[in-house]
Amino acid sequence: MKIDIIGGGIGGLTAALCLHEAGFEINVFESVKEIRPLGVGINILPHCVRVLTNLGLQEKIAQSAIETSDLVYFNKFGQQFWTEPRGRFAGYKWPQFSVHRGVLQMILLDAVKERIGESCLHLNHHLSHFDQSEGQVTAHFIDKETGEKLLESTANILIGADGINSEVRKQLNPDEGSPVYSENVLYRGASKMKGFLNSTSMVMIGHLGQKMVAYPIANQPDEDGNYLINWVANLREGKSKLTARDWNREADKQRLVDIYKNWNFDWLNVPEMINLAEKVYEFPMSDRNPLDKWTEGRVTLLGDAAHPMYPIGSNGASQAILDANALCEALKSENTAELALSVYEAERLPATSSVVLQNRAKGPDQIMDMMEEWFPEGFSEEQIPHEALKEVMDNYKKVAGFDINTLNLKK
Repeated sequence: MKIDIIGGGIGGLTAALCLHEAGFEINVFESVKEIRPLGVGINILPHCVRVLTNLGLQEKIAQSAIETSDLVYFNKFGQQFWTEPRGRFAGYKWPQFSVHRGVLQMILLDAVKERIGESCLHLNHHLSHFDQSEGQVTAHFIDKETGEKLLESTANILIGADGINSEVRKQLNPDEGSPVYSENVLYRGASKMKGFLNSTSMVMIGHLGQKMVAYPIANQPDEDGNYLINWVANLREGKSKLTARDWNREADKQRLVDIYKNWNFDWLNVPEMINLAEKVYEFPMSDRNPLDKWTEGRVTLLGDAAHPMYPIGSNGASQAILDANALCEALKSENTAELALSVYEAERLPATSSVVLQNRAKGPDQIMDMMEEWFPEGFSEEQIPHEALKEVMDNYKKVAGFDINTLNLKK
């Protein structure tokens, strides 16, 4: 069976590796002329690290990534109100990794080249449209810059893994419109600096009107003892002229330093961390409404093309990797392509729709707003509502699919 994958991001490349290992003929088409290590830090959770481990990639990822030891929440005064171990430190069979998105993508890309062959990669091929006839799908490609028609590729299945502005999704849902903007803007940077807490911690500070996330993404300090710290500031900015995610749109770093000027804690100096970044990038926090269906005939969606979500709970890339695994398992177990895509959709569409909606409702980070609402001037240790916070955190793990009791039963 021949399968064409549209999109060479984390989801598309993972799907290519899974499907190739299962014996399918794979081609990957990507709009850009060169796949480069763009983006900043991401977290990949134990349920998706399980998939990458089964692909033989855990050791390679561990050479560059931090194995995250714990997740710690603080209020805007730097007071800690929640902490929990993560990954293997919490008893999972697989780790949680903090890693540069581009590094992970390059690891996947190198594996595709080595295992499938570079000839399966078709760069500078932008999907114009596709059409279906009985038993096959034909994808038509153009050079995005010139509009020049390129090749046509016919396959048994077409997978749209081409991101939040997916051309495949657009053809399946021509009236959907633009992504839904949350009125929050994310400001991202990476700073070389001394580690904080135990140097393998991920921290959440503040509340969802003014929030800071920070964690290291390189597992060894440099010769000066500095780690590369990835950080994301989330500000509720209201209406914005920003309309699309763009990894390369620069922001005003000094404005951000001024906004966070009072966030100088004894364990982390936030304005100094911001100032140490060479550049700061901004993009709107956006998603799309969950779809009623992903599949039409022999065409389906995967990753951000299927379920773009707010970057809350470390689940964007993780859910794309889970999609790839579920799609592969369905194709291995079912007799026809159409039935396999139906089984895949039945498993993954409701699961990911729940995560999208949970993330809109603040996901696990709703505990930050709870604490801000209840204790805007700070709190004492005995005031922390531990059981209420635990209920929120445990519920999100179940929704996102990494409840430890369920996950550890899997191979």
